[in-house]
Amino acid sequence: MTARRKAQISSRKQPKQARSTDLVSAILEAAIQVLAKEGAPRFTTVRVAEKAGVSIGSLYQYFPNKAAILFRLQSDEWRQTSELLRSILEDSARPPLERLRRLVLAFIRSECDEATLRGALDDAAPLYRDAPEAQAAMAAGHRVVQAFMREVLPKASAQTRALAGNLIKSTLTAAGKEFSETPRTAKEIETYASAMADMFCAYLRSLGRG
Repeated sequence: MTARRKAQISSRKQPKQARSTDLVSAILEAAIQVLAKEGAPRFTTVRVAEKAGVSIGSLYQYFPNKAAILFRLQSDEWRQTSELLRSILEDSARPPLERLRRLVLAFIRSECDEATLRGALDDAAPLYRDAPEAQAAMAAGHRVVQAFMREVLPKASAQTRALAGNLIKSTLTAAGKEFSETPRTAKEIETYASAMADMFCAYLRSLGRG
């Protein structure tokens, strides 16, 4: 029996004119609203088209199916996260551990602000998790983290830096997701992020001394 062909997750075409760009923006904004309100199981292209006030044919010009819309939303989220990582961790005017503290606070705030959408995207992840496009999108953030690790741990081995980067990233992601599942005040976010940053900084200092 032949393997089932995976759904296409790439956009059909990229908008080139202002009108087309506005149409795609309207579709994506509607998709965010539908996803946040109804979740991934009830997310459909028809609901998105209705919410955006466009025909289903117009939607299909740019997105062949719901997986393509969800992947675009997830890709945008990955890109925003990568830009956040880069803007903070590559700020050489600040000491490395201060940058790390700023990153932790910014990330936790972002997780709490977008908890509903991110939770829904996590539910939809099986649609595109193993796609080459997904792997390429996540690689950018990995490179930024590893470059930071080379700066903060210049004498450590490549294996130690890789382990440290992966441990911090996975802990931050998992803990941030769990923390954001409950509505939080600004004070709670700052307290939690500060405690997590203390833990990461102590870990990196211990590796540096080693």
